[in-house]
Amino acid sequence: MKIIVTGGKGKFASLLKEKGSELGHEILCPTKEEMDIRKLWGHGGVYDYLWSQTDTDIVIHAGALTRPMVVHQERPHDSIETNIIGSSNVVLGCMKFDMKIIYVSTDYVYEGKDGNYTEDSPVKPFNNYGWSKLGGETPCMIYDNSLILRICMNNKPFPHPKALDDMYKSLIWDDEAADITLKLLDEKGIINVGGESRSVYDFVSKTHKEDIGRISLSDVSNVKMGTNTTMDCSKLERILND
Repeated sequence: MKIIVTGGKGKFASLLKEKGSELGHEILCPTKEEMDIRKLWGHGGVYDYLWSQTDTDIVIHAGALTRPMVVHQERPHDSIETNIIGSSNVVLGCMKFDMKIIYVSTDYVYEGKDGNYTEDSPVKPFNNYGWSKLGGETPCMIYDNSLILRICMNNKPFPHPKALDDMYKSLIWDDEAADITLKLLDEKGIINVGGESRSVYDFVSKTHKEDIGRISLSDVSNVKMGTNTTMDCSKLERILND
């Protein structure tokens, strides 16, 4: 398949390109100058770039404004422009040129209190980042040829000296998330993508870095965080085992 991956300078896009190429796919990762998702029209806009690549099968939309989380509070305009309007532009481009979109979303769209969320659970983000990613899901829901992946992943190696011991998630590493994404190219709808439900500290210390320090949510005061965004990933397991 020919696949375009947005967010070309990001690590996840790089992993998708590396792993997708090994599987025989043609992977293009346009730079921001080549395809600025915040622009629909004009040179370097979404329409302009996709028009030059009309034989593309799938666009994996991994480009987003993510960290630091506080940026979504301090610069909400940037959050809206990139994660909501930019995602809408990518969907419009896919619709115009008859391409499938796979949207890389997040577990942050869930309320973050009770955990064990399924794809059908109500969505109620607990901070602006979650709202911006949910906003990006909306145009995908309108477009039939789409797949939304609510991925719970972290960069490897873990970039912090300490990990939260009272935040519970279904984390996997970004390289595993890339492998899974490339196994789901034929799917549509919404799929939770994650692993075992446990604290961030337990995940990091048991799978990567035994000497990681501990930190609690009470020490993170600059942005609101959910305590439990664990997901039921049984749908994913059924697909992968089919």
